[in-house]
Amino acid sequence: MRQSATTAWALRAAGLLFAAAGVLSLMHSASPEPPVKPDTATPQQQKPPPLPKVRYGTQGLPRPVLDLRDALLAAIESGRIEELGHIYDMSGMKPDLGVPGKTDPVAHWKANSGDGQGRETLAALSLILDSGYVAIPRGADIENNQLYVWPYFAEVPLGKLTPRQEVELLRLVPANVASEMKEKGKYTHWRLAIGADGTWHALRKGE
Repeated sequence: MRQSATTAWALRAAGLLFAAAGVLSLMHSASPEPPVKPDTATPQQQKPPPLPKVRYGTQGLPRPVLDLRDALLAAIESGRIEELGHIYDMSGMKPDLGVPGKTDPVAHWKANSGDGQGRETLAALSLILDSGYVAIPRGADIENNQLYVWPYFAEVPLGKLTPRQEVELLRLVPANVASEMKEKGKYTHWRLAIGADGTWHALRKGE
């Protein structure tokens, strides 16, 4: 009886060994799994930032910006470029005129006016103040980091203008100049920039 039990155990053990051997054989003979391919998919392209909102008139302008705007309009109404020069002289930080810092601003404006008296510069400033503007964030100061830019064409893609905006652009420049700007992809006529704290940052033509 004991012998038959031993024989049965031996047979059972032999069967287990045979089964294990078969499993090992299958494991070795199986084709290896293909290596995992790295993810070559290109990352999703980032969406371009939204266009700044175009505003008109005095909508949304802080009081310091309104004060400087009113002073510029008074200089325009006077018809004397020297009045614009007085505002320049009173500015703590001199605005960028697109010329070397020691250039006399009144002489510069007169030289850029077809009439030689600076009145064409005043007329250009009047037109851009009548146009729409945008507020652009600049700097880390949360309360005063907005830069108000006239006209809005200086900060928006010219290839995405609506028909109404096309007309507004043609109020500022002739059709051939507008076409050249579109080809270059940027606005190059007069622009005005005022900080939220009332600082006059720029009055210049683009490049």
